Amino acid sequence: MAATGSAREGWLFKWTNYIKGYQRRWFVLSNGLLSYYRSKAEMRHTCRGTINLATANITVEDSCNFIISNGGAQTYHLKASSEVERQRWVTALELAKAKAVKMLAESDESGDEESVSQTDKTELQNTLRTLSSKVEDLSTCNDLIAKHGTALQRSLSELESLKLPAESNEKIKQVNERATLFRITSNAMINACRDFLMLAQTHSKKWQKSLQYERDQRIRLEETLEQLAKQHNHLERAFRGATVLPANTPGSVGSGKDQCCSGKGDMSDEDDENEFFDAPEIITMPENLGHKRTGSNISGASSDISLDEQYKHQLEETKKEKRTRIPYKPNYSLNLWSIMKNCIGKELSKIPMPVNFNEPLSMLQRLTEDLEYHELLDRAAKCENSLEQLCYVAAFTVSSYSTTVFRTSKPFNPLLGETFELDRLEENGYRSLCEQVSHHPPAAAHHAESKNGWTLRQEIKITSKFRGKYLSIMPLGTIHCIFHATGHHYTWKKVTTTVHNIIVGKLWIDQSGEIDIVNHKTGDKCNLKFVPYSYFSRDVARKVTGEVTDPSGKVHFTLLGTWDEKMECFKVQPVIGENGGDARQRGHEAEESRVMLWKRNPLPKNAENMYYFSELALTLNAWESGTAPTDSRLRPDQRLMENGRWDEANAEKQRLEEKQRLSRKKREAEAMKATEDGTPYDPYKALWFERKKDPVTKELTHIYRGEYWDCKEKQDWSSCPDIF
Repeated sequence: MAATGSAREGWLFKWTNYIKGYQRRWFVLSNGLLSYYRSKAEMRHTCRGTINLATANITVEDSCNFIISNGGAQTYHLKASSEVERQRWVTALELAKAKAVKMLAESDESGDEESVSQTDKTELQNTLRTLSSKVEDLSTCNDLIAKHGTALQRSLSELESLKLPAESNEKIKQVNERATLFRITSNAMINACRDFLMLAQTHSKKWQKSLQYERDQRIRLEETLEQLAKQHNHLERAFRGATVLPANTPGSVGSGKDQCCSGKGDMSDEDDENEFFDAPEIITMPENLGHKRTGSNISGASSDISLDEQYKHQLEETKKEKRTRIPYKPNYSLNLWSIMKNCIGKELSKIPMPVNFNEPLSMLQRLTEDLEYHELLDRAAKCENSLEQLCYVAAFTVSSYSTTVFRTSKPFNPLLGETFELDRLEENGYRSLCEQVSHHPPAAAHHAESKNGWTLRQEIKITSKFRGKYLSIMPLGTIHCIFHATGHHYTWKKVTTTVHNIIVGKLWIDQSGEIDIVNHKTGDKCNLKFVPYSYFSRDVARKVTGEVTDPSGKVHFTLLGTWDEKMECFKVQPVIGENGGDARQRGHEAEESRVMLWKRNPLPKNAENMYYFSELALTLNAWESGTAPTDSRLRPDQRLMENGRWDEANAEKQRLEEKQRLSRKKREAEAMKATEDGTPYDPYKALWFERKKDPVTKELTHIYRGEYWDCKEKQDWSSCPDIF
């Protein structure tokens, strides 16, 4: 037992529930807060609960029992070992409460200047000195106005004494009255300025202390948030350790056991049956759910090669075959929380980030990765049955997420006007073009066309919000897939991507939400459900389910799989119901109807050292001749980063961003000048895409206008802006 003034710590018995009754807990009273732990040793890492005494009521029940409550949200039923011990605790709690209430009241009044930094005091004094000087200037002006006003009135009085026409006397009288009103008004203005200065001097201490209080509160909030994240992470690891989970089956976590409701007080983490044990600090997620944020310990052998040599090497490699490796990711550690803590609740696309959090691909290249399993659309184009075709389109939709499972690094934000082409007409029958059509909000337009009978187009706006422990990425926009032979036109939208463990632990990614794929020609629909990951679910991780229905709502196929591994479909066989009507037999009950729609390709060798890139991703930034000067492959900061020269890449990234800002300001100045002159001004327009209303969805979107591939054939890039 230890006590100092109103601070105290020691053992008390706390009521948990009717099964366990009172349990012995270590309580700590400090700074107006009462906290408790399972043991004294637990104080180093896990607090089980805290109650603020400033708003709490303390009630004595009997000789040993007492209650602390803050209005129902938290209630602690406590019991001391003796009446004397109870009285010591109650006295200490009452003293601590009185002190906390007094501090709370003082925060609303002007406090002493000791909490104000010297810089803030100097700044405040300078401001008051300036205000005082301005008021003195106004006072001088007032004296001059009064002096000249008196002289004016004297002159007017002399004019009245002269023998002038009656009409002139009337005019002189009006001027005299106005001069008097002007002097009265100027005196009132000066008095108001003096009152303002006195008010500023009177309340300056209160304002300054309030500002300091808000600063301290923000620091405490940041520290608390980080501590909560660590505690949450510790509990997750302890839960997995207590239930002895297989390392490779994150989705097989047992469902939480039934918890007994407490008859008294609050439900806390201690009411679970499991005791919490320490787990190794580095274990935060299973190995297949994430990777180390600091990257590989292996640095690329080619990181010191000059850019020209790298380009030459890549060009020679491209002529022979597609490249199968890139320089290994260097082991540059950086505290992500130090940057992200200032971004809570903000739109991250407006916040500059160092390349240390990036992968050497742009968002345009990531968008192009949707075509990795293009053969699914090739197969769909050959389907004669529209419902079967929809199954393959659904599998293609899911396959676009398979590359994200380990990809926790951020792609480069494209510059306005940046493009990326992928010409696989000879090898795979398609070619693709992306262009960044808007900077804020960031939006990219994509058009891909295949000689195998399909066209894919989309405009995606990426919005992202940091929520404290996780990052939500919400792609907005509609994806269109059109099959040339049948005219079937499908549309769908993307689901939300969540990056977990931003503050502590291994980063890992989850997809959640629903996708509705609609055939606008036939009315067929497919509803896909991406099940969010849960520690307490026995279900398979990253699960996706779906149903393919005709316009009447009848289910013809069910889909089952995971977004990182495979998708299967089962044909629903109609069976006769009990009353002679049709009943539905679920497809997964008829194994003979199982069809494997899609299976993920294995990652390349040593992918963990190459940002977990797929075979397609490894080729996307390989240098190619003849591309537009705005192509992502030519972006210097991205190339430097790929070669492991991250310091140079950060400097180059800042240069490019500043160049883009200057271009934007120039456009804004031109627009303002045109408005002032009344001349027409054309806002920024994309080069290869045209913004117009989509005939199917009626949305305003960017649709490919053509000409890019013709310009490439002629090597006429005269219309391209200079962005790099």
